[in-house]
Amino acid sequence: MTALIPENFKTLAPTEADAQLARESSRRLATHKLGKRSSVRIQLLDDGKEAEPVAVPASALRLFLHLLTEMSQGNTVTLIPTHAELTTQQAADLLNVSRPYLVKLLDEGKIPCRTVGKYRRVRFDDLMAYKRKDDEARAKVLDQLTAEAQELGMGY
Repeated sequence: MTALIPENFKTLAPTEADAQLARESSRRLATHKLGKRSSVRIQLLDDGKEAEPVAVPASALRLFLHLLTEMSQGNTVTLIPTHAELTTQQAADLLNVSRPYLVKLLDEGKIPCRTVGKYRRVRFDDLMAYKRKDDEARAKVLDQLTAEAQELGMGY
């Protein structure tokens, strides 16, 4: 079953207090080397209750550390499963393009999609694959333009 991100799905920017706490937490977590461990045991402390040990995948703790690092810089973070399906508007927003332009890309087959009733759905991983490919092509053209400008002595 694929997950659909709800239309009203929102993320909130961390407050200054959240950013400060995330900064302190990420610093403390970063001092612990995870190495190639597959799991890590952490303890949950609740006021007035005994510490409860919990085993979590080391990869989840690494992801959590990245989340804290981003929050510490005041960045909004959204966790989206790669199999999640997006509406055309959500996909357009992620690519920072208009919805009609995204629909054109879907019609041209540049990004795979499926139809649910009369609506199109775009998998997040397909959207990110397109974005990576487009970013690589854009970087290649920029490198070529830079090389030409240097050859022509344009001062870049």
